Amino acid sequence: MTPGENGPSTPEDDDPFGYLYADGQARGAQPPSGGYGYPNSVSRVRAVGERQYGQQQATYGQGVPQQQGTYAQPNAYYQAPETLPGGAPPSTPRSAPPAPGRRGPNTRGLLIGAIAVVAAVVIGIGVAMLNGNDDNKTHNQAGGTPTQSQSQNPSPSGSNSAGSGELKTDAAASGIQLAGGAAKASDVKGAQSSDGSYVGGLNTVGASITWTVANVPSDGVYTLFTHFSVAGPDQKMTVSINGKPFATGLSLHNYAHAKDGDYANGWTTTYVWPTLNKGSNTITISCQPGDQCNALIDQLWLQQGQHTRSG
Repeated sequence: MTPGENGPSTPEDDDPFGYLYADGQARGAQPPSGGYGYPNSVSRVRAVGERQYGQQQATYGQGVPQQQGTYAQPNAYYQAPETLPGGAPPSTPRSAPPAPGRRGPNTRGLLIGAIAVVAAVVIGIGVAMLNGNDDNKTHNQAGGTPTQSQSQNPSPSGSNSAGSGELKTDAAASGIQLAGGAAKASDVKGAQSSDGSYVGGLNTVGASITWTVANVPSDGVYTLFTHFSVAGPDQKMTVSINGKPFATGLSLHNYAHAKDGDYANGWTTTYVWPTLNKGSNTITISCQPGDQCNALIDQLWLQQGQHTRSG
C-alpha cells in the first residue's frame, strides 16, 4: 500500500458528484464535506501524467456511453437538413424593413421666422423715425409744466397769426394801458396789428404795457405769445402776472437776424408759460433796471396749455 491510500478502490470512487446519481446514492454517497462524496473516499496521490484528461468517462446511472466529440467539431450523429432526402425547403431571406427617412431641418419654418424678425426690426426703426420727426416738429420742452419760478427760454414761432380760441389783442389797442413813456407808433413797417400800429418808447426804465384779460376760461398754465421786433443785439424785458414778476422775464431775441436799426425786418414771436386764474388776470410787460428794452411790440395773445407755436 502506497502512502495516502487506504485500500483498493475503483475510479468510480473518485467522482465528486456521485451523490447526484441514483447508484451513487444507493452506495451511500453524501454531499462532500471533505472527501469526494463516497464513504471512505480520500484524495489519492498520483504520479504526474498518470491521469489522462479529456478521455471518455463512464457515466453513472446510464447504460449506454454517451458519444463524445472533439471540441469545436460537429456531432457525428448530426445531419444537416440539406443532406436529407428532399432537402430542406429553401428559405427566402427577409429583407430588413427600410429605415425611416431622416427629415432634414425645417428650412421653410426657419426662413419664415427670419423674415418675421427682419420685418419687426424694420417696423421698429420706422416707428422710431416717425416719433423722432414728431418731436422735431412739435419742439416739446422737457421738465414738465413751468411755473413763475422756473426758467424758460422761448424760441421763435413759425406762425405769426393767432388761431381760433385764443385771447388776442393789439398792443396799442384802446383797452391796453401804456405807461412810463411807452407810446403808440406806426412808422416802422411790418407790424401785424389791425391798423399796422405798435408800441414804442419802451427803452426807458418804468415804461410798460398792461393788458387786463377778463375772460380766462379756467385755472392753469397758458402760453403768452408776444409779437415784437428787435434789430441788432438781443433784448429782455420783465413780465408780471397779477403783479408778480415771471422768473425768467420775456426774452426778445433777434431771431430774424435783423441788422442794427432794421426793425422792419426784425419782426418775430416769442412766448412764456405763465399760470393764470379763471376770470380776470393782469399781464404787464415792463422795462425794469437791468433789462434791455430796445424793442417794438405790436400784438399779445393767450392760448391755453403749453405751446411753442400759435394755433
